[in-house]
Amino acid sequence: MTAEEANKYMEDLMGFTPRMFKVINTMNPEAGKTFADFYNSLWKDGALSKKEKELIFTAIGVAVMSPRCLIHVIPALKDGATTEEIFEAVTIGVIAAGFVPEGKGIPYAFEYAVKVLEIAEKYSKGEDWEYLVPPKFDHGVY
Repeated sequence: MTAEEANKYMEDLMGFTPRMFKVINTMNPEAGKTFADFYNSLWKDGALSKKEKELIFTAIGVAVMSPRCLIHVIPALKDGATTEEIFEAVTIGVIAAGFVPEGKGIPYAFEYAVKVLEIAEKYSKGEDWEYLVPPKFDHGVY
């Protein structure tokens, strides 16, 4: 399996290819395939639909203010999530942020909710979107 095949496999099974796996798959595409299989074993339709699970994880990302978790809105959209469903999910995430021990709280989580809605709107329009600014490394600091 090539890196391109692993990336496509992940996209097909998961609805996205995590940024780190775009790198990992260049050296070990089997790892990407294995991760996608694991992911699918949890996220596939069951008592809850995949869409509902992706919305839950998006809400968790808002609650704990994890920019990397915001990408879960994309597979939610691919699985039919509406703007209204996304809005309700991120609203729950904002409120939940008030209960995160030592968390930053609701006002900061609100910014993450707005980011999710921005990503969803841009994705739906076919525009470029970004959930996280790519890392910049200072090669002089280790």
